[in-house]
This record gives sequence, structure tokens and C-alpha cells, in this order.
Amino acid sequence: MTNPFAPGHGQADPGLSAIMSERRQLTNLAYRLLGSLADAEDVVQETYARWYAMSPPKQEAIDSPGAWLTTVASRICLDMLASARARRERYVGEWIPEPLPDRTEWIGGWPGSGTVDPADRVTLDESVNMAFLVVLEAMTPAERVAFILHDVFRYPFAEVAEIVGRTPAACRQLASSARRRIRASPPDGVSAAQRADVVRAFKQAWEAKDIDALIGLLAPDVTATGDGGGLVTAALHPIEGAEQVARFFAGRPGAASGVTLVERMVNGQPGLVAQLGGVTVSVMAFDVAGNRIHHIWAVLNPDKLRAWTTG
Repeated sequence: MTNPFAPGHGQADPGLSAIMSERRQLTNLAYRLLGSLADAEDVVQETYARWYAMSPPKQEAIDSPGAWLTTVASRICLDMLASARARRERYVGEWIPEPLPDRTEWIGGWPGSGTVDPADRVTLDESVNMAFLVVLEAMTPAERVAFILHDVFRYPFAEVAEIVGRTPAACRQLASSARRRIRASPPDGVSAAQRADVVRAFKQAWEAKDIDALIGLLAPDVTATGDGGGLVTAALHPIEGAEQVARFFAGRPGAASGVTLVERMVNGQPGLVAQLGGVTVSVMAFDVAGNRIHHIWAVLNPDKLRAWTTG
């Protein structure tokens, strides 16, 4: 295989399409592992940089380029997860995974492409809803990689072991431990329509600053978490309890100050987007169970809202 980026290269690389077709898989994997679209894009770029840094004979000697790319991307993610813990300790306030728009919207672009490619979209399913991603954040890096590769992407433990650097039996235990964490957060059992109704009712009560109505929509032990990253004002610690959360939102800026609330899909589930002058300033995801809101995650950090600046 020749390098299409090499100087003087004037013909199409017959294997390029096969190699580049892995981009979506890599982006989906890296986002689930890191919870950050920006970091996922960096991982994909670095993975391809390493591929094209190899000589053509070395590329041709690889039986499965897709497996090679996945292995490299996973190892890069594993290293980033290890360093992320130290970075998060220095992060101002709470850290929330980066929210993604609906599957029909643009998610990411290949650097320098200048085009919108559907292959770059992250597939939105139950493994990227905000509640799931938050649980993943509580896992160790090895647990997260083993669980995502095996349970989500169906890689056999023998291959996971090569990536994580542990035995297949150890990786099996890592995935089992991760599953226990997932089971500790039971499924909500609420239909998409019911979830949308609850979020819409919350929006209306918030706009009306109706504290009683807000309390009626919130679980007694509801938690609201904001992520401003020190770049914009946000609560530094989670707010707990129905009355406290209701009063907090009732006191937030509303339509009178030019803020517009829009119902949008956030990580594949109904959520809300706050816009000021047409610019997205906050994206909210909700965990709904029993027709009550149990968790609210509000991302205000502008660095995490790049995917929401258009559309």
C-alpha cells in the first residue's frame, strides 16, 4: 500500500477506502472509551498518523489493517484514560462527558477534509446515553477498555488481552467487574415518548419558574450536576434534593434574559439545549425513571459544545 499523503503521489490508493472506512468504528470506540469527542478525534488522527508513518512493506505485512487500527486506538485511549484521572483532579468543578447531538446532525470532521462525511458520525445507542457514560467514568481504565471492547464491540477476550496487556482471564474479570457497576444502575424502563413528556414538562415548569411543578417532576433524591470547566459559571458541586434542585433552576436565567430552551436529542435521548442569541450555552441530559427525573447533567463548558454550534 502506498501513502496517499506522500510527496508527488498522484494516483488513488486502492486500499485507502478500506483503511478510511474504519474511521467511524474508531470514532465510536474512542468516544465511548474517553467520553470526549475532541479527544476521540485526536485519537483517530494519531492512529492514522501511526499507520501512514509505517513503510508500505510494513503496511502490506499486516493481515487485518482494521484490527491493527483498533488495537492502536484502544492503546492510545488506555494511556489517555490513565492520564485523564490526574487532569480531572485539576479540573474546575465537576467533569461530565461531552454531549452529542442527534444522529442526523454533524458530529465530527476529518481534519482538512472540508466536507461533512456521514462516516464520522457517532452511532447513538444505549452505550452512549449520559447515564451510561457517567457510570463508565467510575471504572478503572482497564475495566472500561475491557468492557467496551468485549461487551459493546464484541471483541473476544483473547484480543482484548493483547490490547490491555493482561491475560484473557484477567480481562474477563475486568469486564465482569464493569458489568456489576452497570447493574448497580438499573434501567429506567421508561419509553422514549414518556421520557420526552417528562423533559417537556420540566422545560415548561422551568420557563414558568413554577417551583411546585418542578418539585413534582423530580425524584426526592434527584441530583443536578453542572460542568463549566472553570470557563463559565456553573455550580462547583452537585445539587441534591428535589426542592433544592427546583429552586436552583427556578432562579436560573429564563426567557426574560434572552435565553431560549429548545427540546433536542442529547446522546440519543430527549434533552434540552439553552441558547442565547442563537448560540448554544448549555446542553442538558436527563435520567428519567418512574416518570420522575433522577439526574440532570448540564454541560456549559464551551469546549464541550463544539458539536452544537451548527444545525
